[in-house]
Amino acid sequence: MMLKEEQEWTIEAKSSLFDLKLHEVWAYRDLLVLLVRRDFVSFYKQTILGPLWFFIQPLFTTIIFTFIFGNLAGISTDSLPKPLFYMAGITAWNYFADCLTKTSSVFKDNAAIFGKVYFPRLIMPLSIVVSNLVRFGVQMVLFLILMAYYYFSGAHFGMSWAICLFPVIVILMALLGLGAGMIISAMTTKYRDLAFLISFGVQLLMYATTVIYPLSEAIKKYPAYAWIIEYNPMTPIIETFRYGFLGEGSFSWFSLGYATMVTLALLLFGTLVFNKVERNFVDTV
Repeated sequence: MMLKEEQEWTIEAKSSLFDLKLHEVWAYRDLLVLLVRRDFVSFYKQTILGPLWFFIQPLFTTIIFTFIFGNLAGISTDSLPKPLFYMAGITAWNYFADCLTKTSSVFKDNAAIFGKVYFPRLIMPLSIVVSNLVRFGVQMVLFLILMAYYYFSGAHFGMSWAICLFPVIVILMALLGLGAGMIISAMTTKYRDLAFLISFGVQLLMYATTVIYPLSEAIKKYPAYAWIIEYNPMTPIIETFRYGFLGEGSFSWFSLGYATMVTLALLLFGTLVFNKVERNFVDTV
């Protein structure tokens, strides 16, 4: 009879800053699955419409953006159908924004659990990224349905080879939100004001990203300030997303490489800071 391999962990108060305990994270993967299930179930528990809220939010946002920015403001959408253009940006942005905002409060939201039982703290932000991936998948279905509707209606757009980069785009959005969120979460243990800033700061950041306008339009109308948008790492990610699925967008390997480098740098720095703060954050939260 085969016996299950037993694992023993030694919990020490002091450890190296670069000891990320990734082997412990892997050992606690069952806990990760349970936390993802908890987050997903708690989202629509005791609601009337349940999971339909995953569809309602991007759908109504698309309608409002189409009316205000597309019709009233007359902002260009690169000859794409306005609802389709906005839905692409909203779908990608929502996943990044959800990962960022929820990860940024992980210490504050889970202080009671962290103070009672030991487990690798990195499990918490990872569970947020994975659970948000479920919501992103549901909203992608809505986006694909809208694509099919406009395709059979005769709209002029088409998928490009860059659609093969879709898994890379999803990973970049997840890691960018995770890295930035962990940095903010570590800072909020001492500076509570950041918790108030993040809520509307993410909304302001959206307007510095090509969610409601194409990059080509920003460069054309405001060439002196377009660099702010270009150097936003989410801009090449969303532009590549649109270029892959709709065949329109300002795609370049240099921009995507830049976004990748920024993402990896933030992820590394965020993990190190998170690893350092989680040792004694209970004393400050």
